[in-house]
Amino acid sequence: QVQLVESGGGFVQPGGSLRLSCAASGSIFSTNAMGWYRQAPGKERELVAQITHLVSTYIAGSVKGRFTISRDNAKNTVYLQMNSLKPEDTAVYYCQYYSGSYSRWGQGTQVTVSS
Repeated sequence: QVQLVESGGGFVQPGGSLRLSCAASGSIFSTNAMGWYRQAPGKERELVAQITHLVSTYIAGSVKGRFTISRDNAKNTVYLQMNSLKPEDTAVYYCQYYSGSYSRWGQGTQVTVSS
């Protein structure tokens, strides 16, 4: 059982930055991956970025160059640094943990980009 706690969301003006954090606890396996998804109202949930215990493996084209995913394995925490935010980045951002066939979702954190 893995528990995920997300934080860092909020309201920001276009061009601003936010840093999301997702702290995992529980039965954490050393070999795993974590990712960030987002879901805007009326839209499908989409994968934003993904990182294994070693390297970043995916970043969506819509955020490439603006967002960076990273993790601190000692803290079992994954981060999403979001720069140059745009209104279209507005969504609920969800953290996901997965190892083998096991996966777990965080509760989501709201990111609103508006002037």
